[in-house]
Amino acid sequence: MAKDAIKMVGKVVKSFSTREYQVELENKMTIKATVSGKINLHSIRILPGDIVDVEISPYDLSQGRIVFRHK
Repeated sequence: MAKDAIKMVGKVVKSFSTREYQVELENKMTIKATVSGKINLHSIRILPGDIVDVEISPYDLSQGRIVFRHK
């Protein structure tokens, strides 16, 4: 994403497929997020309940991209 992306921390609530998830952000807002290329490339599994870093576009606040999964 661009330099103006909003970075937030959230918790994965539900998984729709191997690449799409529903994430509840720290401000209690729920968005739909996809995994970034590096997470997909290294086969990092994301399960409901995981804490993740999300980048959100300032143009569409309902969608984001998961860029990091915390341990």
